[in-house]
Amino acid sequence: MARKKEYNYYDKFVELVDYSCKCAEILNTSLVNFDINKIEKNLEELHKIEHSADLAKHEMLHQLAGEFIAPIEREDIVSLSQEIDDITDAIEDVLIKINMYNVKTIKPEVFEFSKLITKCCSALKIALEEFHNYKKSSTLNKKLIEVNDLEEKGDTLYYDTVYKLYRETKDPVELLVWTEIYDHLEKCCDACEQAADVIESVVMKNS
Repeated sequence: MARKKEYNYYDKFVELVDYSCKCAEILNTSLVNFDINKIEKNLEELHKIEHSADLAKHEMLHQLAGEFIAPIEREDIVSLSQEIDDITDAIEDVLIKINMYNVKTIKPEVFEFSKLITKCCSALKIALEEFHNYKKSSTLNKKLIEVNDLEEKGDTLYYDTVYKLYRETKDPVELLVWTEIYDHLEKCCDACEQAADVIESVVMKNS
């Protein structure tokens, strides 16, 4: 009788963050090649990925509920899966806000944000690919530091763009709209850092 294949949580974390990476790429492409007539289609594509990510997370938690022994603490599995899910949701929310506020043109600073988000997700994915080998991997720590560095760049970019916005824009509606959009862009970088923090915490607890 063939032995049942063991469920691999580390592989599932990589699968979850891959959805985040796909969303980041779609967001970046949608913004760089912004076309108001295609935004609904882009949103539909993002939502399909976000829905698949939700299903994958629920499947993981369902598996965990019936698991006798998990490779790391249960609360860490739950926390990390939720943090990764938050990244995907945050990325989708950016395009939702742009569509909701009927934005016609994209400010150049937004492209810097979307590239940063893509880099954050890519670095986090490499970190999660190394996560199973956290006791020996030299790459894991480097990538966690990279995520934190990118998030700091996101903080600086957020400050600079909002500072510029409130000095160059007088229209209150435009101020409201772009403040909200910048907030959501910054949240994407924050979400990546929070996931990296959970990984770092797991490594510290198990070292």
